[in-house]
Amino acid sequence: MANLNSFAESGADLELVGIQKRFPGFTAIENVDLTIPAGSFFALLGPSGCGKTTTLRLVAGLEDPTEGRILIGGRDVTDLKPHKRPVNTVFQSYALFPHMSILENVAFGLRRRKIDGATEKAHEALRLVELDHISDRKPAQLSGGQQQRVALARAVVNRPALLLLDEPLGALDLKLRRQMQQELKQIQQEVGLTFLHVTHDQEEAMTMADTVAVMNKGRIEQMGAPAELYELPRTVFVANFLGQSNLFSVTVAGGTETVLHTDFNGSRISLLRSRTERNAGEITVGVRPEKLRLHREPPAVDAGVNVVGPGRITDVSFIGVSTQYTVSIPGSDDVQVFAQNVEAGPAAREGDEVWLSWLAEHTFGLADDRLDTGALTADLSTRAIASQAALAE
Repeated sequence: MANLNSFAESGADLELVGIQKRFPGFTAIENVDLTIPAGSFFALLGPSGCGKTTTLRLVAGLEDPTEGRILIGGRDVTDLKPHKRPVNTVFQSYALFPHMSILENVAFGLRRRKIDGATEKAHEALRLVELDHISDRKPAQLSGGQQQRVALARAVVNRPALLLLDEPLGALDLKLRRQMQQELKQIQQEVGLTFLHVTHDQEEAMTMADTVAVMNKGRIEQMGAPAELYELPRTVFVANFLGQSNLFSVTVAGGTETVLHTDFNGSRISLLRSRTERNAGEITVGVRPEKLRLHREPPAVDAGVNVVGPGRITDVSFIGVSTQYTVSIPGSDDVQVFAQNVEAGPAAREGDEVWLSWLAEHTFGLADDRLDTGALTADLSTRAIASQAALAE
């Protein structure tokens, strides 16, 4: 990527204060407080209907909050029209003008606002996304990935303080999506703008964002660096939505100043007190599938290692880099084990009796015990939300 200093104008921070959004019959956002630092790549991650798209529309000015304020760079923009806000949006659909060249598409907004040097600024933005050499082509002559880059250049050329990305890579195939993830991150670091990325794709959020906020039923369930959320989820929802987790219902059975011991059907599962939300009574603990090891015989007792079993392998899936085992353990849901294929083929077969072990330091304790269903479960797309708003007027 070209090093374009003129794009290094810093982005602005975004602050949401007590934001609520109610539509007839349901609440899309419940009292969200959020600060996104200037120049950061921030991802709102969650399933359909969690409130992430509504949040983006509120920031863009396409919806008005029922309650709360929106500040960009310390300036209250809650009552400003979309075109008055220092914000640009990149949509999944690209929304390029088919009759215009790539250069004309990128320069369109600048020319409309009568900005001097619109053509040169558009060339500069196209060089940033490495497409200036085909600036005379029409959108139909470009691949999906190239069209996505043009949409990004068109947004960046306006030098917004805040760039909103609404599922921008959803229309691309897997290989191209992964390539664009890396390029988007690189562009964000280069231009220095604040990116707010809305997605349901966990890998996308983990790959690109400095900070991820996991949304569920109109609330932010947990927020932090990707590695922090993955290694130490606080709720059942986060543990299951951000990757896979094996969860066990256990009873606290003592411990030391730093370690908590629990009982699981006569087996001891230990964890660090610093890695659990609760430390008394019946609690739920978990461990990620790749942290587990399979054993054909009961492993030797080790104070720092948890062991459960025996169980029986009910499914084996070879997926190249790893083999995924499903193990039936009495008193628990099926346990998933991801084993790296350091040798040829699976190390165990369906029907084998096995024990499972993992380091106590990889166990986490959750704040809740089950995933509440109900509340906000509707699949609310951007279009559906806009239709609901129109009906309410």
